Amino acid sequence: MRLVIFTIAAACMLSACNTKNDYKQIIHDPLLFSNTVHKLNEVVMGNNFSPIVASRNYAYASVAAYEVIAAGQPDQYASLAGQLNGLTNMPKAEAADKTDFELAAILAYSKLGEAVTFPEGSMKDYVDSIKNLAKEHGMPADVFKNSVAFADTVSAVILAWSKKDKYLQSRTFPKYTVIDTPGRWMPTPPAYTSAMEPHWNVIRPMVLDSASQFMVPRPPAFDVTNKNSLYYKQVMLVKNAVDSLNDEQKHIAEFWDDNPFKLNVSGHIMFGTKKFSPPGHWMSIVGIAAGKAKADFAKTVYAYAITAITQFDAFIHCWDEKFRSNSVRPETVINKYFDQDWRPYLQTPPFPEYTCGHSTVSSANAEALTYVFGDNFAYTDTSELEFGIKSRSFTSFRNAAEENNWARFYGGIHFHNSCIVSTEYGRKVGAFVLQKIKLKK
Repeated sequence: MRLVIFTIAAACMLSACNTKNDYKQIIHDPLLFSNTVHKLNEVVMGNNFSPIVASRNYAYASVAAYEVIAAGQPDQYASLAGQLNGLTNMPKAEAADKTDFELAAILAYSKLGEAVTFPEGSMKDYVDSIKNLAKEHGMPADVFKNSVAFADTVSAVILAWSKKDKYLQSRTFPKYTVIDTPGRWMPTPPAYTSAMEPHWNVIRPMVLDSASQFMVPRPPAFDVTNKNSLYYKQVMLVKNAVDSLNDEQKHIAEFWDDNPFKLNVSGHIMFGTKKFSPPGHWMSIVGIAAGKAKADFAKTVYAYAITAITQFDAFIHCWDEKFRSNSVRPETVINKYFDQDWRPYLQTPPFPEYTCGHSTVSSANAEALTYVFGDNFAYTDTSELEFGIKSRSFTSFRNAAEENNWARFYGGIHFHNSCIVSTEYGRKVGAFVLQKIKLKK
C-alpha cells in the first residue's frame, strides 16, 4: 500500500510539474545567457588559464552560440560562415519550428567553452541544470530533443574549425629563450615565471589577415644613461608615478588589474589569489551593458560574440609584437639600474612589456561594444565586487578603455608610451573587425 501511495503521489507531483508551460519565459531570459558566460568565467578562473588562452575559449563558445541564434533568426542575423577565417559553412536546423534556439545557444556555448581547452565535464553540472530547468518548465519533449541535437550539430562544426587554428601545434613549440641582454625581457619576481605563450602569433586570427597586419611603431630605444632620451624619461615617469600614487589612482590600478593568479608571498609562505583575467572582465562588462540596454536574448548573444571575436584577434595582434620587440619590464630596469628595492604597485605579468595587452584588448573591445550599444553609453562596472573591489562608473566604453590605459601605468607594469600606442592600435583592430564582418542584418 505504501508503494502504491508513493507511486500515486509521485505521479501527481510529476503531473503538476508538467502543467508548467513557462519555459520560454525562463530559458529565453537574456540574463540566463549572461549567467552562462559567468559560469564559464568561473571555470576559466578555476583552471588557471592565461588571459590569452581564455580569450580562445570565449571566442569559440560565443561563435557557437551566435551561429545557433543566426540559424533561428536568419532574417535578423547573418551567419559568420564565409566571414571568419576558415569557417566555410554551417548546418541548418532540420526542424526549426520544433527547435528552441535559445536553449540550443546556451548548450552550444557551454559545450564549446569546455571542449576547446578544458577537461571533459567541466561544465556538465551546469549544463544538466539548464536541461532540467527546460524540462521542469514545460518544454515539449520533441522541442527539447531537437534543441539538444542542433546544439550538438553546431558545436561539432565549430569544434572541428577550432582544431585547425594551430593551438594544439603551438603546445609543442619550444619555450622562450631567456637572454640577459640590456633592454630584453627577463622573468620578474616573485615567481620568475617563464614567458607566457611566446608563439601565440601562429594562432589563426578570426578576422585579421595575419597577426602582423597592423605593425606598431618601434618602442623607444633602450637607454638608461642619457637623461634626455625618451626611454630614460619613460622609466622615470613610471617610477615617480608609482612612488606617489593617491587613493584614486590605486583604485584604478586595482580595478583593472585582472591578474588571474596573483602570487602572494609572506615569509616562506606562498599562495595564489584568483580573479577574472582581462577577457573575463570584458565579458562581464558585456553582460552589464546588455542588461542596462534591456537587450533581448539574441542581441545579448550577438554582443558577446562580436566582443569575443574582437578581443581574440586583438590578443593575437598584441602578442605578435610582444615577442618581436621582447621589451624589458619597468620593474627589471628600475631594479637593475636605479633602485633594487623598488616594486610596482601591481604584480608584473610574465611576458614582454611592449605592447600592452590589456590596453590593446580594452580599446578593441570598446569599439565593438560602442558599435552594438552606441557611444556615450554610461554604465557602472560592478564586475569586481565579487573580488572585494568597489565599482567604477564610466560615460562610455571608450572612457573605460582610456582609464585602463592609465591603470597599467599606475600599476607600474607598463611604460605610458606603450599604453598609448596599444590603445591606438587596439582601436585599429576593433575598427577592422567591425568593417570586415557583418552580424546584424
